[in-house]
Amino acid sequence: MTRTATIVDTYRLAPEVKGFRLRVPGEELAFDPGQHTTVRFDADGKEVVRPYSPTTLPGTDEIEIGEFEGNLSLEEPDRDIALLASGTGLTPLLSILRQYARDGSGDAHLVFGERTADSIFHRSTLNELAATYDSVTVTYTLSDPGWDWLDRAGYVQEHVEDLFDGFEERDCYVCGVPAMVVETTERLRELGAPDERIHSEGWESDAAADERD
Repeated sequence: MTRTATIVDTYRLAPEVKGFRLRVPGEELAFDPGQHTTVRFDADGKEVVRPYSPTTLPGTDEIEIGEFEGNLSLEEPDRDIALLASGTGLTPLLSILRQYARDGSGDAHLVFGERTADSIFHRSTLNELAATYDSVTVTYTLSDPGWDWLDRAGYVQEHVEDLFDGFEERDCYVCGVPAMVVETTERLRELGAPDERIHSEGWESDAAADERD
């Protein structure tokens, strides 16, 4: 099903990341937090088709247009979860984090990797969630940290062992650039996480292989 939406706001999240708020009047949009939708629009006379993930929770008339799909959604709110994101892979995981903060009964720890501090988007939202909910922890790591960076340096997959335990029972959600997803998934398996506890979109291995060719 295709829906027509009105853009009601655009805003800069980071130097290279822009956010959009869209409205479908009179319709309550339903989706599983973590899913994405396909947005079609015209730019310079050409149709552009891109996937977008909501960062908000369902139940309002403001969100992207199209059918919601994807393999990422909260499996079990009673289990502890690890959310491992890089770049715009944060957007579906932020929606899952919001849902878990509202409905979950364990602990949620988000690790967000970016290149520089200026590239971190939704930082105030993430910090607010961590401050508001005792169950929520947020860790940032930068692959190109500045001299005054006080948090972690390096890639997300390099910190999994230090930050988590109980990999047999914890659900792990991974989203980001394909190479990061593949390497993080491999590291989780090495640490004892069974496949049924590792959740990603599922297409990243092929994409990472294409990048290496």
